Formats: sequence, structure tokens, C-alpha cells
Amino acid sequence: MQESRRGFLKKAAVAGTVAAVGAVAATASSATSTYSSNGVVVGKSRKKEITYKKTKAWDDFYRSAL
Repeated sequence: MQESRRGFLKKAAVAGTVAAVGAVAATASSATSTYSSNGVVVGKSRKKEITYKKTKAWDDFYRSAL
């Protein structure tokens, strides 16, 4: 009984290691692309990104920060 458990654990550990190495290799090969975006995510959205909208709350915040 103990031997079968140990055998199973050894096989599971080897299979897990092989799967992990395969996943790392697949990720490394897909990471080498022909273009570089310098970490900027490029999307397909046509919406304009609004990072700041002038409101009374922001005015109060900036006045208190000075």
C-alpha cells in the first residue's frame, strides 16, 4: 500500500514538473514577438480614455493640496 502511494506521488511530481516546464517554455516562446509596445496595452476600443474630468471635488482637492 505504501509503495503504491509513493509511486503515485513520484509520477504525479514528475508529471507536474513536465507540465510546468512546458508552460514556461510556451510562454517564453510566445513572449518573443516582432513588435514592442514598451509595456503599453494596445486595445481596439474606439472610446476616448478620460483620465481627468474637471469637477468641484477635484478643484477642492487641488486647492487643499497646495
